[in-house]
Amino acid sequence: MNWDLATILVLLIFVSGLIWLYDKIFLAPRRAWLKANLSVTMSEAERLQANQMPFLVDLARSLFPVFLIVLVLRSFMVEPFRIPSGSMMPTLLIGDFILVNKFSYGIRLPVLNTKVFEIGKPQRGDVVVFRYPEDPSIPFIKRVVGLPGDHLEYHADTKMLYINNEQVTQTVLGRYQGIGQGSNMTGRQERIEALPGAEHTILVSMKRNPNEPDIKEWTIPDDQYVVLGDNRDNSKDSRYWGTVPEDNLIGQAFFIWMNWDFHNGGINWQRLGTTIE
Repeated sequence: MNWDLATILVLLIFVSGLIWLYDKIFLAPRRAWLKANLSVTMSEAERLQANQMPFLVDLARSLFPVFLIVLVLRSFMVEPFRIPSGSMMPTLLIGDFILVNKFSYGIRLPVLNTKVFEIGKPQRGDVVVFRYPEDPSIPFIKRVVGLPGDHLEYHADTKMLYINNEQVTQTVLGRYQGIGQGSNMTGRQERIEALPGAEHTILVSMKRNPNEPDIKEWTIPDDQYVVLGDNRDNSKDSRYWGTVPEDNLIGQAFFIWMNWDFHNGGINWQRLGTTIE
């Protein structure tokens, strides 16, 4: 079993609910009986038992709704994540704290990750969080560039993407100026990549990565997606480990609510409250 936060929350809900139920069935009637039959012959311990709820029961009753609300919010509505690497620069920076829409691609049961209600499918250009196919305990974030049924090619020498034999247009903006922990990306070339219906910026290096294949091709099966990092030469994505199954999807990243980069003086106020495109 993967002991992620959802699993821990479910366990805490079960334990606190069990304590609450035990009190309801066994301890509460005993307290009510003692209170109704108070007499001068009762000991101080019995009087205390009649008038005071056990600490553990009181704690369980207080925390049960908190655990339940947190589980519902993060399982079915939004979940926060922190960006630990520069693979999605310049769209997302190291230290960004983001919110992920958990119902964009369907409602899933917590822990089991079984879809119970279909809502939508990923669209080309979506920034998605998913469970890394080679280790599902690790969440990854990349951009969807290929949909089921597509034929894709990525040419490492020109950094160009081809979708169904059509080249995706790129427009050079100039040299990128990195900040904070991303300052080592200064000098990379910044481009606008015009995915069909979804323009966004990418970073590319003029140097070839010797570990990257010259041309990578995919014919994407049903319920699979090809994802790439916006920082094309600093991202381990579908070029290295293949497609993302639909069952691995967690949700769509849509909002930056905080950025904390200790290499850049702490909070980057300009990034707070920005949407992810």
